Amino acid sequence: MDKSNKIIVGISVGDINGIGIEVILKTFEDKRMLDFCTPVLFASNKVISFHKKTLKLNNSINGIPSVDKVVHGKINVVNAWKEDVKFDIGKLTEVGGKCALMSLQSAVEALKENKVDLLVTAPINKENIQSEEFNFPGHTEYLESELDGESLMILMTDQLRIGLITGHIPLSKVSETITPDLIKSKVEVMYSSLKQDFNISKPKIAVLGLNPHCGDNGVVGTEDDEIIRPTIKEIQETGKLVYGPYAADGFFGSKTYEQFDGVLAMYHDQGLAPFKALSFGNGVNFTAGLNKVRTSPDHGTGFDIAGKKKANHLSFQEALFSSLHIHRNRIEYQNLTKNSLKV
Repeated sequence: MDKSNKIIVGISVGDINGIGIEVILKTFEDKRMLDFCTPVLFASNKVISFHKKTLKLNNSINGIPSVDKVVHGKINVVNAWKEDVKFDIGKLTEVGGKCALMSLQSAVEALKENKVDLLVTAPINKENIQSEEFNFPGHTEYLESELDGESLMILMTDQLRIGLITGHIPLSKVSETITPDLIKSKVEVMYSSLKQDFNISKPKIAVLGLNPHCGDNGVVGTEDDEIIRPTIKEIQETGKLVYGPYAADGFFGSKTYEQFDGVLAMYHDQGLAPFKALSFGNGVNFTAGLNKVRTSPDHGTGFDIAGKKKANHLSFQEALFSSLHIHRNRIEYQNLTKNSLKV
Protein backbone atom coordinates (compact mmCIF):
# COMPACT_ATOMS: atom_id res chain seq x y z
CA MET A 1 0.00 0.00 0.00
CA ASP A 2 1.45 3.35 -1.04
CA LYS A 3 1.03 5.76 1.84
CA SER A 4 2.33 8.67 -0.22
CA ASN A 5 4.02 9.84 3.01
CA LYS A 6 0.56 10.59 4.41
CA ILE A 7 -0.09 9.55 8.00
CA ILE A 8 -3.03 7.13 8.23
CA VAL A 9 -5.16 7.80 11.30
CA GLY A 10 -7.36 5.02 12.65
CA ILE A 11 -10.48 6.39 14.34
CA SER A 12 -12.83 4.44 16.60
CA VAL A 13 -16.24 6.14 16.61
CA GLY A 14 -17.27 5.48 20.22
CA ASP A 15 -20.93 5.15 21.18
CA ILE A 16 -23.04 5.48 18.01
CA ASN A 17 -25.82 7.17 20.02
CA GLY A 18 -23.48 9.88 21.33
CA ILE A 19 -21.62 12.82 19.81
CA GLY A 20 -18.52 10.91 18.68
CA ILE A 21 -19.44 10.63 15.01
CA GLU A 22 -20.63 14.25 15.00
CA VAL A 23 -17.30 15.64 16.24
CA ILE A 24 -15.41 13.41 13.79
CA LEU A 25 -17.45 14.56 10.78
CA LYS A 26 -17.33 18.21 11.86
CA THR A 27 -13.55 18.00 12.14
CA PHE A 28 -13.25 16.78 8.55
CA GLU A 29 -15.85 19.18 7.12
CA ASP A 30 -12.84 21.38 6.54
CA LYS A 31 -11.29 19.55 3.59
CA ARG A 32 -7.89 21.03 4.42
CA MET A 33 -7.72 18.49 7.26
CA LEU A 34 -7.20 15.81 4.63
CA ASP A 35 -3.92 17.51 3.69
CA PHE A 36 -2.53 16.57 7.11
CA CYS A 37 -3.61 12.94 7.28
CA THR A 38 -5.83 10.20 5.86
CA PRO A 39 -8.62 9.17 8.25
CA VAL A 40 -10.00 5.64 8.48
CA LEU A 41 -13.21 5.34 10.51
CA PHE A 42 -14.08 1.91 11.91
CA ALA A 43 -17.87 1.76 11.96
CA SER A 44 -20.28 1.09 9.09
CA ASN A 45 -21.27 3.09 6.05
CA LYS A 46 -24.90 3.07 7.15
CA VAL A 47 -24.14 4.44 10.61
CA ILE A 48 -21.93 7.23 9.29
CA SER A 49 -24.44 8.12 6.57
CA PHE A 50 -27.26 8.22 9.13
CA HIS A 51 -25.40 10.72 11.30
CA LYS A 52 -24.34 12.76 8.29
CA LYS A 53 -27.95 13.02 7.11
CA THR A 54 -29.38 13.70 10.59
CA LEU A 55 -26.86 16.46 11.24
CA LYS A 56 -27.09 17.86 7.69
CA LEU A 57 -23.33 17.69 7.17
CA ASN A 58 -21.65 17.73 3.77
CA ASN A 59 -18.82 15.23 4.20
CA SER A 60 -18.01 12.91 1.32
CA ILE A 61 -17.63 9.36 2.67
CA ASN A 62 -15.59 6.65 0.94
CA GLY A 63 -16.42 3.07 1.94
CA ILE A 64 -13.56 0.60 1.64
CA PRO A 65 -13.52 -3.18 2.24
CA SER A 66 -10.28 -3.06 4.26
CA VAL A 67 -7.59 -0.62 5.35
CA ASP A 68 -5.37 -1.92 2.55
CA LYS A 69 -7.71 -0.17 0.10
CA VAL A 70 -7.42 3.24 1.74
CA VAL A 71 -7.78 6.25 -0.56
CA HIS A 72 -5.81 9.36 0.36
CA GLY A 73 -7.70 12.62 0.28
CA LYS A 74 -10.90 10.87 1.38
CA ILE A 75 -12.71 10.04 4.62
CA ASN A 76 -12.46 6.26 4.54
CA VAL A 77 -14.91 3.99 6.34
CA VAL A 78 -14.22 0.31 7.07
CA ASN A 79 -17.21 -1.77 8.15
CA ALA A 80 -16.47 -2.99 11.69
CA TRP A 81 -19.87 -4.72 11.61
CA LYS A 82 -22.13 -5.64 8.68
CA GLU A 83 -25.54 -6.12 10.27
CA ASP A 84 -28.09 -3.29 10.51
CA VAL A 85 -28.17 -1.72 13.96
CA LYS A 86 -30.93 0.18 15.73
CA PHE A 87 -30.23 3.82 16.53
CA ASP A 88 -31.51 5.49 19.66
CA ILE A 89 -29.71 8.81 19.54
CA GLY A 90 -29.03 10.28 22.95
CA LYS A 91 -29.83 7.05 24.80
CA LEU A 92 -27.69 4.54 26.65
CA THR A 93 -28.33 1.21 24.89
CA GLU A 94 -26.78 -2.23 24.70
CA VAL A 95 -26.37 -1.87 20.93
CA GLY A 96 -24.43 1.37 21.39
CA GLY A 97 -21.96 -0.40 23.67
CA LYS A 98 -21.54 -3.38 21.33
CA CYS A 99 -20.84 -1.16 18.33
CA ALA A 100 -18.39 0.96 20.32
CA LEU A 101 -16.46 -2.17 21.24
CA MET A 102 -16.44 -3.55 17.70
CA SER A 103 -15.18 -0.22 16.39
CA LEU A 104 -12.43 -0.08 19.03
CA GLN A 105 -11.36 -3.69 18.51
CA SER A 106 -11.13 -3.24 14.74
CA ALA A 107 -9.16 -0.02 15.06
CA VAL A 108 -6.71 -1.50 17.60
CA GLU A 109 -6.18 -4.58 15.44
CA ALA A 110 -5.29 -2.36 12.47
CA LEU A 111 -2.96 -0.38 14.76
CA LYS A 112 -1.19 -3.53 15.95
CA GLU A 113 -0.78 -4.71 12.35
CA ASN A 114 0.69 -1.31 11.34
CA LYS A 115 -2.13 -0.75 8.85
CA VAL A 116 -2.82 2.58 10.54
CA ASP A 117 -0.09 4.76 12.03
CA LEU A 118 -1.90 5.95 15.14
CA LEU A 119 -5.26 5.89 16.90
CA VAL A 120 -7.75 8.58 17.85
CA THR A 121 -10.72 7.37 19.89
CA ALA A 122 -14.15 9.00 20.18
CA PRO A 123 -15.89 8.72 23.57
CA ILE A 124 -17.32 5.45 24.88
CA ASN A 125 -19.74 4.96 27.74
CA LYS A 126 -17.97 2.93 30.41
CA GLU A 127 -21.20 1.21 31.47
CA ASN A 128 -22.69 -0.22 28.28
CA ILE A 129 -19.35 -1.27 26.75
CA GLN A 130 -18.65 -3.73 29.58
CA SER A 131 -18.66 -7.36 28.43
CA GLU A 132 -16.59 -10.54 28.56
CA GLU A 133 -14.31 -8.96 25.97
CA PHE A 134 -14.08 -5.56 27.65
CA ASN A 135 -13.73 -5.67 31.42
CA PHE A 136 -11.84 -2.44 31.91
CA PRO A 137 -12.62 0.94 33.52
CA GLY A 138 -11.68 2.79 30.33
CA HIS A 139 -9.73 3.06 27.09
CA THR A 140 -6.37 3.46 28.84
CA GLU A 141 -6.45 0.12 30.63
CA TYR A 142 -7.78 -1.71 27.57
CA LEU A 143 -5.03 -0.32 25.36
CA GLU A 144 -2.36 -1.24 27.90
CA SER A 145 -3.61 -4.85 27.73
CA GLU A 146 -3.44 -4.86 23.91
CA LEU A 147 -0.22 -2.93 23.25
CA ASP A 148 3.34 -2.94 24.57
CA GLY A 149 4.48 -0.70 27.41
CA GLU A 150 3.18 0.79 30.65
CA SER A 151 0.42 3.34 30.19
CA LEU A 152 0.12 6.78 31.72
CA MET A 153 -2.99 8.89 31.19
CA ILE A 154 -1.94 12.45 30.37
CA LEU A 155 -4.47 15.26 29.94
CA MET A 156 -2.85 17.99 27.93
CA THR A 157 -3.03 21.36 26.25
CA ASP A 158 -0.15 23.40 24.84
CA GLN A 159 0.38 24.92 28.31
CA LEU A 160 -0.40 22.05 30.68
CA ARG A 161 0.22 18.29 30.89
CA ILE A 162 -1.19 16.36 33.84
CA GLY A 163 -0.49 12.66 34.33
CA LEU A 164 -2.09 10.36 36.89
CA ILE A 165 -0.20 8.18 39.38
CA THR A 166 -3.40 6.20 39.90
CA GLY A 167 -6.15 6.07 37.28
CA HIS A 168 -9.68 4.75 37.29
CA ILE A 169 -9.80 3.32 40.80
CA PRO A 170 -12.06 4.11 43.78
CA LEU A 171 -10.87 6.94 46.00
CA SER A 172 -10.89 4.54 48.95
CA LYS A 173 -8.09 2.52 47.31
CA VAL A 174 -5.82 5.40 46.31
CA SER A 175 -3.61 5.62 49.42
CA GLU A 176 -2.98 1.88 49.58
CA THR A 177 -2.12 1.82 45.86
CA ILE A 178 0.52 4.54 46.02
CA THR A 179 3.96 3.01 46.58
CA PRO A 180 7.52 4.18 45.92
CA ASP A 181 7.76 1.77 42.97
CA LEU A 182 4.53 3.09 41.42
CA ILE A 183 5.65 6.71 41.77
CA LYS A 184 9.06 5.93 40.26
CA SER A 185 7.44 4.04 37.41
CA LYS A 186 4.99 6.82 36.50
CA VAL A 187 7.70 9.47 36.76
CA GLU A 188 9.83 7.43 34.36
CA VAL A 189 6.97 7.09 31.87
CA MET A 190 6.22 10.82 31.95
CA TYR A 191 9.92 11.72 31.76
CA SER A 192 10.44 9.48 28.72
CA SER A 193 7.26 10.73 27.07
CA LEU A 194 8.21 14.39 27.51
CA LYS A 195 11.52 13.65 25.81
CA GLN A 196 10.39 11.51 22.88
CA ASP A 197 6.82 12.72 22.36
CA PHE A 198 7.23 16.43 23.10
CA ASN A 199 10.88 17.04 22.21
CA ILE A 200 11.81 18.36 25.68
CA SER A 201 15.45 17.50 26.31
CA LYS A 202 15.50 18.04 30.10
CA PRO A 203 11.94 17.73 31.41
CA LYS A 204 10.92 19.42 34.64
CA ILE A 205 8.18 17.51 36.50
CA ALA A 206 6.06 18.43 39.53
CA VAL A 207 4.54 15.76 41.79
CA LEU A 208 1.43 16.64 43.80
CA GLY A 209 0.92 15.51 47.38
CA LEU A 210 -1.80 13.11 48.47
CA ASN A 211 -3.27 14.72 51.58
CA PRO A 212 -4.50 18.28 52.19
CA HIS A 213 -1.47 20.57 52.63
CA CYS A 214 0.74 17.53 51.96
CA GLY A 215 -0.22 16.16 55.36
CA ASP A 216 0.81 19.19 57.46
CA ASN A 217 3.75 17.24 58.94
CA GLY A 218 1.61 14.25 59.76
CA VAL A 219 -1.41 16.10 61.19
CA VAL A 220 -3.69 15.05 58.29
CA GLY A 221 -1.88 12.00 56.97
CA THR A 222 1.59 10.50 56.84
CA GLU A 223 1.84 9.29 53.22
CA ASP A 224 3.41 12.51 51.94
CA ASP A 225 6.26 12.40 54.46
CA GLU A 226 6.74 8.65 54.59
CA ILE A 227 6.27 7.67 50.92
CA ILE A 228 6.09 10.55 48.47
CA ARG A 229 8.78 12.93 49.71
CA PRO A 230 11.53 10.28 50.17
CA THR A 231 10.73 8.80 46.76
CA ILE A 232 11.04 12.19 45.05
CA LYS A 233 14.39 12.73 46.79
CA GLU A 234 15.56 9.34 45.54
CA ILE A 235 14.50 10.19 41.99
CA GLN A 236 16.30 13.55 42.19
CA GLU A 237 19.53 11.73 43.00
CA THR A 238 19.41 10.17 39.51
CA GLY A 239 19.65 13.66 37.98
CA LYS A 240 16.01 14.10 36.98
CA LEU A 241 14.36 17.46 37.60
CA VAL A 242 11.47 16.18 39.68
CA TYR A 243 10.06 18.31 42.50
CA GLY A 244 7.37 18.10 45.18
CA PRO A 245 5.19 17.15 46.79
CA TYR A 246 3.03 20.21 46.17
CA ALA A 247 -0.35 20.85 47.79
CA ALA A 248 -2.75 20.71 44.84
CA ASP A 249 -4.93 23.69 45.79
CA GLY A 250 -2.07 26.17 46.09
CA PHE A 251 -0.23 24.65 43.14
CA PHE A 252 -3.06 25.36 40.72
CA GLY A 253 -4.32 28.49 42.47
CA SER A 254 -0.94 30.19 42.17
CA LYS A 255 -0.38 28.88 38.60
CA THR A 256 2.82 27.14 39.70
CA TYR A 257 2.08 24.54 37.00
CA GLU A 258 3.31 27.10 34.45
CA GLN A 259 6.86 26.45 35.71
CA PHE A 260 6.80 22.75 34.77
CA ASP A 261 6.72 20.62 31.63
CA GLY A 262 4.57 17.98 33.30
CA VAL A 263 2.57 17.43 36.47
CA LEU A 264 1.80 14.11 38.18
CA ALA A 265 -1.36 13.99 40.26
CA MET A 266 -1.94 11.27 42.83
CA TYR A 267 -5.48 10.41 41.76
CA HIS A 268 -8.03 11.01 39.00
CA ASP A 269 -10.02 14.03 40.20
CA GLN A 270 -7.01 15.74 41.80
CA GLY A 271 -5.60 16.15 38.30
CA LEU A 272 -8.65 16.21 36.06
CA ALA A 273 -10.85 18.61 38.02
CA PRO A 274 -8.40 21.55 37.76
CA PHE A 275 -7.42 20.53 34.23
CA LYS A 276 -10.98 20.66 32.94
CA ALA A 277 -11.69 23.86 34.86
CA LEU A 278 -8.75 25.46 33.08
CA SER A 279 -9.16 24.01 29.60
CA PHE A 280 -12.43 22.11 29.08
CA GLY A 281 -13.29 21.80 25.40
CA ASN A 282 -9.71 22.24 24.22
CA GLY A 283 -7.96 19.46 26.12
CA VAL A 284 -6.65 16.14 24.84
CA ASN A 285 -6.34 12.76 26.53
CA PHE A 286 -3.06 11.12 25.52
CA THR A 287 -2.09 7.58 26.51
CA ALA A 288 1.66 7.87 27.07
CA GLY A 289 4.07 4.99 27.61
CA LEU A 290 2.78 2.61 24.95
CA ASN A 291 4.46 1.60 21.70
CA LYS A 292 1.64 3.23 19.69
CA VAL A 293 0.18 6.73 19.80
CA ARG A 294 -3.41 7.15 21.00
CA THR A 295 -5.28 10.34 21.78
CA SER A 296 -8.91 11.27 22.41
CA PRO A 297 -10.98 14.36 23.21
CA ASP A 298 -11.38 15.31 26.87
CA HIS A 299 -15.18 14.92 26.96
CA GLY A 300 -17.71 12.11 27.15
CA THR A 301 -20.49 10.77 24.94
CA GLY A 302 -22.69 13.86 25.37
CA PHE A 303 -25.99 11.99 25.16
CA ASP A 304 -27.87 15.15 26.19
CA ILE A 305 -26.86 17.01 23.01
CA ALA A 306 -26.43 14.07 20.62
CA GLY A 307 -28.10 14.49 17.23
CA LYS A 308 -28.70 18.21 17.77
CA LYS A 309 -25.60 19.55 15.95
CA LYS A 310 -24.53 21.28 19.18
CA ALA A 311 -21.35 19.31 19.92
CA ASN A 312 -18.10 21.26 19.92
CA HIS A 313 -15.55 19.42 17.78
CA LEU A 314 -12.48 21.43 18.84
CA SER A 315 -11.29 18.90 21.43
CA PHE A 316 -11.44 16.09 18.86
CA GLN A 317 -9.64 18.29 16.36
CA GLU A 318 -6.95 19.02 18.95
CA ALA A 319 -6.69 15.29 19.69
CA LEU A 320 -6.07 14.66 16.00
CA PHE A 321 -3.44 17.38 15.66
CA SER A 322 -1.74 16.25 18.89
CA SER A 323 -1.53 12.66 17.68
CA LEU A 324 0.09 13.76 14.42
CA HIS A 325 2.56 15.97 16.27
CA ILE A 326 3.49 13.23 18.76
CA HIS A 327 3.82 10.66 15.95
CA ARG A 328 6.29 12.87 14.08
CA ASN A 329 8.24 13.66 17.26
CA ARG A 330 8.62 9.94 18.00
CA ILE A 331 9.98 9.24 14.54
CA GLU A 332 12.45 12.11 14.86
CA TYR A 333 13.52 10.97 18.34
CA GLN A 334 13.99 7.37 17.22
CA ASN A 335 16.07 8.46 14.23
CA LEU A 336 18.26 10.65 16.44
CA THR A 337 18.79 8.09 19.21
CA LYS A 338 19.31 4.95 17.13
CA ASN A 339 22.39 6.51 15.54
CA SER A 340 23.79 8.06 18.72
CA LEU A 341 27.37 7.21 19.62
CA LYS A 342 27.80 4.74 22.45
CA VAL A 343 30.23 5.92 25.13
